Amino acid sequence: MFVLQSYPLAVVLCLITMLCWGSWANTQKLAGRTWRFELYYWDYVLGVLLMSVAFALTLGSWGSSGRAFLADLAQADPGSLVSAFLGGVVFNAANILLVAAIAIAGMSVAFPVGIGLALVLGVLINYVAERAADPVLLFLGVALVTAAIVLDALAYRTLPGQKAGGGTKGLVLSVACGILMSLFYFLVARSMAKVELADGSVVPVTVEHLQQGALQAGKLTCYTANVVFAGGMLLSNFLLNTLIMLKPFEGEPIPLARYFQGSFRDHLWGIVGGCIWAVGMTLNLVALNVASPAVSYGLGQGATMVAAVWGVFIWREFREAPSKTAVLLWFMFAGYLVGLGLIVVARTQGA
Repeated sequence: MFVLQSYPLAVVLCLITMLCWGSWANTQKLAGRTWRFELYYWDYVLGVLLMSVAFALTLGSWGSSGRAFLADLAQADPGSLVSAFLGGVVFNAANILLVAAIAIAGMSVAFPVGIGLALVLGVLINYVAERAADPVLLFLGVALVTAAIVLDALAYRTLPGQKAGGGTKGLVLSVACGILMSLFYFLVARSMAKVELADGSVVPVTVEHLQQGALQAGKLTCYTANVVFAGGMLLSNFLLNTLIMLKPFEGEPIPLARYFQGSFRDHLWGIVGGCIWAVGMTLNLVALNVASPAVSYGLGQGATMVAAVWGVFIWREFREAPSKTAVLLWFMFAGYLVGLGLIVVARTQGA
């Protein structure tokens, strides 16, 4: 399997994750205005699984380092499989709750509460699990990124027709989304193998370490963990998304048969969106051993900035906003850039 060595390259992979996680939602816009998110989401999770399997059978199986995908899957213990699978279930629930919170409470509530809470809790959880970064720089960077998310939400609030708030239901959904979103990465990361040396110590997966020891038995490579994670997303979708279709938080129920009435274009964009997200997830997990879980997760969640770039410069979502909104947007981008820079530097100072 392909094993990453370089921290600068790990940062590049995490930045690609940001691009992927911040860009996949564009495919929902391209799918068409009449194709509801609940319908699009079936193809999205299928795309995630297909791309994860493609990576596992290529980068996850080529070469002499580590274990090939099928051999790794065969030796996995139930605990590791369950942890990665639950990561997919938890992420799927969080993603659906985020969309529901946006529909009910608007961007100005859903993003600062949901994604902001997920970022802070997620970095904290992953840092406690593996203290591999300077805490002062790491959490200062997280604070700046969180402030940028709040500024992003305030900017959205200035748009004509945006909801100022969604009451108790919107707030509760946003908090639930944030808590679940903060947990999924930890569940996947804890299922992944490290290298066990002759003295019994465990170290990150690198080519040098693999020459000195072997991957932990029963644990998963990042490629296998990613496939199991995607399987958790897909299987949980039959329960979670079906319930949302039959009893949506907002809007009319959608008959299950409606999915089969979509055009080739409708289904294609959903699969493409899932593939884009899965590229980001895979590269992020590949980078995890070198960058540390806290840094990888923190950089990945900077995807909100990428989504904002699409909204501001490509989709022109702020063309009707008052002139003062531009100040909020520039401060938002500055907060993101400085915050993400601190997160990157935190790993080098804590190494």
